[in-house]
Amino acid sequence: MARILITSAIPYINGIKHLGNLIGSQLPADLYARYQRGRGNEVMFLCATDEHGTPAELAAAKAGKPVAEYCADMYAVQADIAKRFGLSFDHFGRSSSEQNRHLTQHFAGKLDEAGLIREVSEKQVYSNADGRFLPDRYIEGTCPNCGYDHARGDQCENCTKQLDPTDLIEPRSAISGSTDLEVRETKHLYLRQSAMKDQLDAWIDSKTDWPILTTSIAKKWLHDGDGLQDRGITRDLDWGVPVKKGDQDWPGMEGKVFYVWFDAPIEYIACAKEWADANGKTDADWERWWRTDKGADDVRYVQFMGKDNVPFHTLSFPATILGSGEPWKLVDHLKSFNYLNYDGGQFSTSQGRGVFMDQALEILPADYWRWWLLSHAPESSDSEFTWENFQQSVNKDLADVLGNFVSRITKFCRSKFGEAVPEGGEFGAREQELIAELTRRIRAYEEHMESMEVRKSAQELRAIWVAGNEYLQSAAPWSTFKEDPEQAAAQVRLGLNLIRLYAVLSAPFIPDASARMLSAMNTLDTGWPDSADAALNALPAGHGFAVPDVLFAKITDEQREDWQTRFAGTRD
Repeated sequence: MARILITSAIPYINGIKHLGNLIGSQLPADLYARYQRGRGNEVMFLCATDEHGTPAELAAAKAGKPVAEYCADMYAVQADIAKRFGLSFDHFGRSSSEQNRHLTQHFAGKLDEAGLIREVSEKQVYSNADGRFLPDRYIEGTCPNCGYDHARGDQCENCTKQLDPTDLIEPRSAISGSTDLEVRETKHLYLRQSAMKDQLDAWIDSKTDWPILTTSIAKKWLHDGDGLQDRGITRDLDWGVPVKKGDQDWPGMEGKVFYVWFDAPIEYIACAKEWADANGKTDADWERWWRTDKGADDVRYVQFMGKDNVPFHTLSFPATILGSGEPWKLVDHLKSFNYLNYDGGQFSTSQGRGVFMDQALEILPADYWRWWLLSHAPESSDSEFTWENFQQSVNKDLADVLGNFVSRITKFCRSKFGEAVPEGGEFGAREQELIAELTRRIRAYEEHMESMEVRKSAQELRAIWVAGNEYLQSAAPWSTFKEDPEQAAAQVRLGLNLIRLYAVLSAPFIPDASARMLSAMNTLDTGWPDSADAALNALPAGHGFAVPDVLFAKITDEQREDWQTRFAGTRD
């Protein structure tokens, strides 16, 4: 039994995520976790909410709540939606947890001991009206290059010119609108990533099975221009992990917090301790997943994320772990994704454009979305959600192929043999041909799932469903029954066993429908099909079953048009 640690990029706390966020990390991570559990492996699947930083403070202010209360409320919302989408986390944690605070401070202390942190004096804009230093992106003004009057202090969105806040004409606070700004000197801590460039380069070179997307982004950051830069890991904010060296104060850093991108990946580790603490486990129970000196040396660690998160997970987080000098588990495989676009444009949380996770569940059950998103995962390039394609995929794959098969065979059996697996007859050449094809396809499916090729896995699973339909069409038990009821019984027996087999193979993609198929077949047998022949004899003659309700309803043209109109604008 293998031991597999899986983390999904942690979603930011400020609002409900859209479908593009979902397919970029959490959903494919869940697919892989469910598959590995189905194969009998020991899995630890962790995720959390990313709760620190200025956007959380601003979202809380907009909601009229203290930031801690806002984060607690949004955590509950995100946890509920994740559960309803069938995301099977072993623990869904919070980066604001006490466990993460202690661990972040611990890592900072270790990095300082190793000489990998330096103190830097820099000039930063201070807003007297807001009583705080402002991050560059929270300063607005007129662009000196193109005259756009909502340019941000780091970049003009209109002409894309990189800017410094002092370049802006008539700068103002994006928080209060105040122009009472001044430049003040402040001190910050920097992680000396540049000192670890060669070590990181060699480590990335050793990952020969990583997706090209992952390694190309990492190499670009390592070698382009001036190469890997040192990175600020503190901020002048109230909300966050207070800056400390372990449990000791850090002179000169009073009132500062660690930068959200320093503490957020550390939450992957802290989340395991949260899991242990929440479930009456010991430190040894979580350390066996994360400490190579305490049992994690035989763990395979896989991360899932969108391509925008790759630099932090291939460089900054590994620099933190390697730089600590402690025996923490490093990632073995990093699966990254391109972007999912929406109906001719982009999904946008800030603009409310596209379908958001809560809205999706209001109109259709999770499995409809899970299937479409996974079967169209943006792996080799960006992909696009269109309502026409969504309707076509649901209707053809889920309703016509899988749902129709389950409905036809169960209803036919009930009408001719009753609600029990019929006895009689033997499998002949046609059945052996199907068993050979299923054996070949199941092995291919396993290979694609093991290598995390999401779209190829979906294509192979659909082909397995199609093989059953084609068998049913050619065997035609409704015709056979008239001439040879015994042979028809064997054909139906195979068809009913296919339903159980489909339930097991499909569970990672469509867990709810899988559970309904198993329930209809009156079985708890979720054993993985090492042998297609044995799998098609799992339900013996005489085994009772029930005809299930329709597994998947077709999407009508009227529904599609209604949803297309409804989700064309902006969400409130």
